Amino acid sequence: MALVKNLVSGTVVLSAAVLHASGADPRPNILFAFGDDFGRYASIYAQIEKDNQLCELVHTPNFDRMAREGVLFTNAHVPAPSSTPCRSSLCSGQYFWRTGMGAILQGAVWDEQIPTFPLLLEQNGYHIGFTYKVWSPGTVKDAPYGGDRNRYAKRGNAFCFFSQNVSKAPEGQYEEAKQRLYDEVAGNFEDFLAARKGDEPFCYWWGPWNTHRPWVQGSGKKLWGIDPDDLRGKMPSFLPDVPEIREDFADYLGEVMAFDQGLGVLLDILEKRGELDRTLIVVSGDHGIPGFPRGKTNLYDFGTRVGLAIRYPASVAGGRVVEDFVNLMDLAPTFLEFGATAVPEVMTGRSLKPLLESGRSGQVETDRTFVVTGRERHVAAAREGYLPYPQRAVVTARYKYIRNFAPNRWPSGMLENNLPDLDKGPTKEWFIANFENPAYAWEVELGFGKRPYEELYDLSKDPWEVHNLAYDPKYQQVRRELSERLDATLSATGDPRMSEGVCIYDLPPYAAPFGDETPSKAKK
Repeated sequence: MALVKNLVSGTVVLSAAVLHASGADPRPNILFAFGDDFGRYASIYAQIEKDNQLCELVHTPNFDRMAREGVLFTNAHVPAPSSTPCRSSLCSGQYFWRTGMGAILQGAVWDEQIPTFPLLLEQNGYHIGFTYKVWSPGTVKDAPYGGDRNRYAKRGNAFCFFSQNVSKAPEGQYEEAKQRLYDEVAGNFEDFLAARKGDEPFCYWWGPWNTHRPWVQGSGKKLWGIDPDDLRGKMPSFLPDVPEIREDFADYLGEVMAFDQGLGVLLDILEKRGELDRTLIVVSGDHGIPGFPRGKTNLYDFGTRVGLAIRYPASVAGGRVVEDFVNLMDLAPTFLEFGATAVPEVMTGRSLKPLLESGRSGQVETDRTFVVTGRERHVAAAREGYLPYPQRAVVTARYKYIRNFAPNRWPSGMLENNLPDLDKGPTKEWFIANFENPAYAWEVELGFGKRPYEELYDLSKDPWEVHNLAYDPKYQQVRRELSERLDATLSATGDPRMSEGVCIYDLPPYAAPFGDETPSKAKK
């Protein structure tokens, strides 16, 4: 009988050929619902976390159901708060700096020699496919999932422009317009399921981008009943509490609710087919909210911390809240292990399968007490001819330590070039119009000013990360310990930022030609 040895854990698993030869394939289906810019907004978080007022404003019954019947994670972070490097990391199960040109957004190129979980599952007998977004921008688009040959989207992608399409309907007909989009979601999924051979297990990636900008101004209230005035006094302290920004945030939360409704469509199909409990369901997103300072492209929790719920009643006890720190790159080896597929040695992510099957809540694995995140080039360097904004961070239950390798650079790009690393929208327009307004000097500086080489935040006292303690004498031991922990992780995993001399990310093709700036070194 053929056996496959897991290269990471050393465990032995049955190959697909053996499973099928035995007449039964016990491996689960996999449904991965992954929202673009989805953030960490689900009503269930308000139920378990004191003063989570933003999550009180949304209603996400389907995400909540996955959490109640499965495992809800409170400390899930993305490897990078930028879609392409995050997705490179997630698909490959490695830190983004190990994925070559996949480590950047604009200009990304996928190296097909890097193993990815979808294609490994396909080689081991899974029917794989996706609808909407997996890996882009970049070339070859969606290559980590096999590209166009595994795309199921002939019913269209109108769902990804949710508020734009529904808002076109006459008043009083919004629900009918929503239903047309839900029907599209259902049709694409049904087409994927119909292409299966027999009852072979499947791995389906549902990746709508409706929570990515743009969305229709005022749609949060018009389509979902989220009153912007209800956000008064509830937004992060670094955001001006003004009508324009409250409305923009409310509109985003409306798109979150739309994503959740689309998820419900998929769950309903599986339930009617009798396959819901045979399916490992994972719901998350690739980083925080877009178009708001200190969110997307930033290493503050507003940009890196995401929702994560996982359900699989066959072996994962439900009703649990897990506090372990997990990185979304951990999902690749998790999917492979559930799919009885060998995990390549190059994967730096750690499978969540033992944690999920432990039956425990709280802190389950004693060594999952921190996560490392980072970023390189988003779009600014590609458009302006200057260097990326290199950052790395380590976050624990109490502290966040951030290293800005090039503190002479602007974290969101330059104002004269329209702050290119901040997505367009009403909030961006408001900040540009008020950039010199002394009444908002503090918020402008926090959002767009140059940042020191090191930042340190005590999350227990400063959850919005606005009081930098890196140079406070009382916190020097903490700063040194976290700095050393970060160095150890970066060095052990081959981060180019730890190399001597000019970093490759400051050179073409990773960055545009030098302007007037000096390339950053690994150390200060």
